[in-house]
Amino acid sequence: MADRTVKPHRFRWADFVLPSTLQLAPLLEILIEPVGCVDTSQRVELGLHEALVNAVRHGNAENPRKQLRIRRILTPHWLVWQVQDEGKGLPHHARSASLPIDLQARNGRGLFLIHQCFDDVRWSQRGNRLQVACRRPDLNGGGSLDPSVLL
Repeated sequence: MADRTVKPHRFRWADFVLPSTLQLAPLLEILIEPVGCVDTSQRVELGLHEALVNAVRHGNAENPRKQLRIRRILTPHWLVWQVQDEGKGLPHHARSASLPIDLQARNGRGLFLIHQCFDDVRWSQRGNRLQVACRRPDLNGGGSLDPSVLL
């Protein structure tokens, strides 16, 4: 019988580098493929879509000559995605997880949705790389490594 236990420090990752475009459906399918659970997949897809759209529109100013870099990291306890654009970065004061006060505001809902879709949301110091993570089901009853060690 095969040993099906998860090794505690086994990490797998994949890097994706592509032109800055809003044609995201094929990429999203690949990024969420290892999630497994339908409910979690839908939540993660929504959050990743918002993160990628923000990177294309705000970070790269919809310039197709600029690139997006995405890293998907799979650990025994976390599913992690890092989305990086070539922009100047989002300032600290603009990284709010709350809805805009003005209901007619054209921007601000994406960050709120990102925070709702993931268990952990972190920014690089510069603000042009967003790391989002969701917990995997705890299959072995052990603790989970904090995803901040991946930044």
